[in-house]
Amino acid sequence: MPKRPVQASPAEQQALSTYIKLWRAAHSTEYAAHRHLVSHGLTISQFAVLEAVYHLGPLNQRQLAEKILRSSGNLTMVIDNLERSGLVERQRSTTDRRMAMVHLTPAGHDRIVSVLPQHIRGVAEVFSALSPAEMEELGRLTRKLGLSLEETGRPQTAAD
Repeated sequence: MPKRPVQASPAEQQALSTYIKLWRAAHSTEYAAHRHLVSHGLTISQFAVLEAVYHLGPLNQRQLAEKILRSSGNLTMVIDNLERSGLVERQRSTTDRRMAMVHLTPAGHDRIVSVLPQHIRGVAEVFSALSPAEMEELGRLTRKLGLSLEETGRPQTAAD
């Protein structure tokens, strides 16, 4: 049986083409970060936890999940592995004993302080393909797209 191409309007074709380009770029940038971080014995999620707690102080698991855009279930395993590695520890909240707060250990602090500057340089290298104006425009457009999806669960059209 011959396959017929799926019919799509010009606007749908443009959206699909843009989606594919965005996905490929995101995948490539994530892979570049992965290659760098794995050389330091960290996954992207582990680095994100260390970086968030380093900059924001102790956070509970829900707060961390929101900050690093990971599911709470996945985060449990990430934090367990960081704890086993001696990079973080869970401590009961002083305001709500039912809640555990994730803290950096001295080893975790040393690791993030060592890795973060190199990570920043790596990110800058990845984005060196863009001019400052292009980076600003990319940031504006991806923020607009992300916010439109967060607010309603569906994108807002340009006419909305």
